[in-house]
Amino acid sequence: MNARDTVLGRVRDALAIAPPAAVQVPRDYRRDRDLPADEKRELLVDRLEDYQATVHQCAAADVAATVARALGGAARIGVPAGLDRGWLAEFGGEVVVDSAEVPPDRLDALDGVVTGSAVTCAETGTIFLDASPDQGRRALTLVPDLHVCVVALSAVVTGIPEAVARLEPTRPTTLISGPSATSDIELDRVEGVHGPRTLHVVLLLDG
Repeated sequence: MNARDTVLGRVRDALAIAPPAAVQVPRDYRRDRDLPADEKRELLVDRLEDYQATVHQCAAADVAATVARALGGAARIGVPAGLDRGWLAEFGGEVVVDSAEVPPDRLDALDGVVTGSAVTCAETGTIFLDASPDQGRRALTLVPDLHVCVVALSAVVTGIPEAVARLEPTRPTTLISGPSATSDIELDRVEGVHGPRTLHVVLLLDG
């Protein structure tokens, strides 16, 4: 018997003597907070820019031009199968429609990705993706180095509880708060380790 077996054996013995009682977790979170649309928009933009995301505000009629501008010099981009193709009407490069058969190395060869979003929290500047047809699988939004994400102002809520209440809990959820960034042991900021180094958010004011 090694040390691991000894420790686990003691834990099992302790649990047998005093089995843990069922714990009731309070779930009465606040889910009804709301702010006027302009205040939510200003709060969201402030948070996103604080996280070093670039925010483009536009009307739905201008989304194609805004997405093309956000893509900059990208020549080849990936999109989920359910993305509104009208959003790419002014993009002149190659578009790769993602699927489970597209290998990660091909995703790595993309210059960027364009997706929609499920819901967004203004208080934290957090965008939620739930793998819906206009958002795609998680790998599509983590491997390319540029993510252009379209957010409708109508899908922006005040806080995290309000955002979570809009999500289907059985779906895979990805939370985005700015470009991917972490710090090494010297606390030097390192970007792009776990996801895109550049995040552009296209905020549809009448969407």
